[in-house]
Amino acid sequence: MKKCLVLLALAQLLSPALATAAAWTPSGDVTVIVAYKAGSGTDTGARLLASEAEKHVGKTLVINNLPGADGKIGWTQLVNAKPDGQTIGFINLPTFTTLATLPDSTFSVADVIPIANHLSETGVVVVKADSPWKSLKDLVAACKAKPTYRASTNGVEASNHTAAQLLAKSAGFDYKAIPYGGTADQLLALRQGEVDFSCAKVADVAQLIKGDKPELRVLGVFSEKRLPELPDVPTLGEQGYYDKWYGAARGLVAPKGTPPEIIDFYVDAFRKTMEDPENIAAHKKAGLSMDFKDNKAYADLIAQQELFCKDVVSKLYDKK
Repeated sequence: MKKCLVLLALAQLLSPALATAAAWTPSGDVTVIVAYKAGSGTDTGARLLASEAEKHVGKTLVINNLPGADGKIGWTQLVNAKPDGQTIGFINLPTFTTLATLPDSTFSVADVIPIANHLSETGVVVVKADSPWKSLKDLVAACKAKPTYRASTNGVEASNHTAAQLLAKSAGFDYKAIPYGGTADQLLALRQGEVDFSCAKVADVAQLIKGDKPELRVLGVFSEKRLPELPDVPTLGEQGYYDKWYGAARGLVAPKGTPPEIIDFYVDAFRKTMEDPENIAAHKKAGLSMDFKDNKAYADLIAQQELFCKDVVSKLYDKK
């Protein structure tokens, strides 16, 4: 009897250690696919998070930029990656869900498993700092008088194109959308005077609206309330236009088929990373709005965005 009790006690002592030993961890460097070019807003945030996450993941996180086709190239490779935990990646909402709902899409929402949301960024309307338009009403009036003004976007039906459509439809004007390879190129085109206005996210323009010689001017924000970081900039709703929040969420996913224990490992690792005071300070310094959501909450957000794309975004574009 005593021998049985000793064996039972020993088994109880060993079971946590055995469970720990059996827990999944990456076997080598982890590839993190970013579907936009180096230096883009997504890339900047991804690199910052990856560098901070390494101490919790236990391996190097290697950013693999696969830009092109508004994100389709990178995301197609991501969903086709081996589901072994050695390749994960970032998706951007609503661009990912918009592209996933197209009839000829090479991927669907069901092809990825949510890990965690990283950033939530509010949309803004911007012009060059030396633009004659000092307010959004000035811009709208000009576009109504001359519907050939040009707006750069981060791709056809990508997130910033949708923002421009929300503005234009709610304000009742036409414009010419000029797609670029991503937000960085889109804003460069605006700064160089190739286009007249743009819609982007707060973090994308944060460094371009500061200093003694800012390059851009923010005319409005896609929010129900003014933003603490831009208290003097009115919302679109205040000015009589689109009155709901619109922006982008950027988060991490794994290919379909990735085992639950691997997802659990990454959820825990990125939770710890995003709760780390050093990481919080680093994101604040970079002007990035960190917004951690675990895999379940992130799955809900992706589902909401899929509905938004089907019910709202699909009606913003003229399909010929």
